[in-house]
Amino acid sequence: MRVNVLFAVLFALCTVVLVPAGVLAHCDTLDGPVIQDARIALEKGDITPVLKWVKEESEGEIRKVFDKTIKKRSKGAEAKEKAELKFFDTLVKVHREGEGAPYTGLKPAGQVEPIVAKADMAIAEGSVEELAGKIAGHISSAITERFERLMEAKKHMNESVGAGREYVEAYVQFMHFTEAVHKIAMGEAAHHNESEKPESKEGAHKH
Repeated sequence: MRVNVLFAVLFALCTVVLVPAGVLAHCDTLDGPVIQDARIALEKGDITPVLKWVKEESEGEIRKVFDKTIKKRSKGAEAKEKAELKFFDTLVKVHREGEGAPYTGLKPAGQVEPIVAKADMAIAEGSVEELAGKIAGHISSAITERFERLMEAKKHMNESVGAGREYVEAYVQFMHFTEAVHKIAMGEAAHHNESEKPESKEGAHKH
């Protein structure tokens, strides 16, 4: 498997099965990649750097706010700050809507999850081997932990109804986790908070 594909799969696995939903969305932070490009665009007076973050049909709205922001930046520090925050807010809101993800407002800088910061660093450095290795290790440990719990519960599942239920709980957790890993590895992962694609006809365990 090529390194860039491996990174995409492992990062998606870590995102979906190791981290609570929504926690990795960092494009709404003031030090996230969207705002970083927005600051560059404002300094250059050129909207081009931010257009990649929005859908084509939303360009008009972003251009309009950008032009207003450029004009207000010359009207004093307070007006400049307010105009820039409005531009940042609108840009991120439109970007999130384009992803089909919720938006609850801009977040302060410094709230990016460690895994996301490391992923951004890997991109900046052009090397993903270390990050991919660490995530692969986490995935392996998580699967092994669930499997060992399942096998231990299996030894006692017929001793009582309670023991049987513990086995079923361990079985369900192991199967759901494994299915999630397999689905993402096969390229069926949803981006951020998008809805998951329907399962294939090959069948998956339903519990």
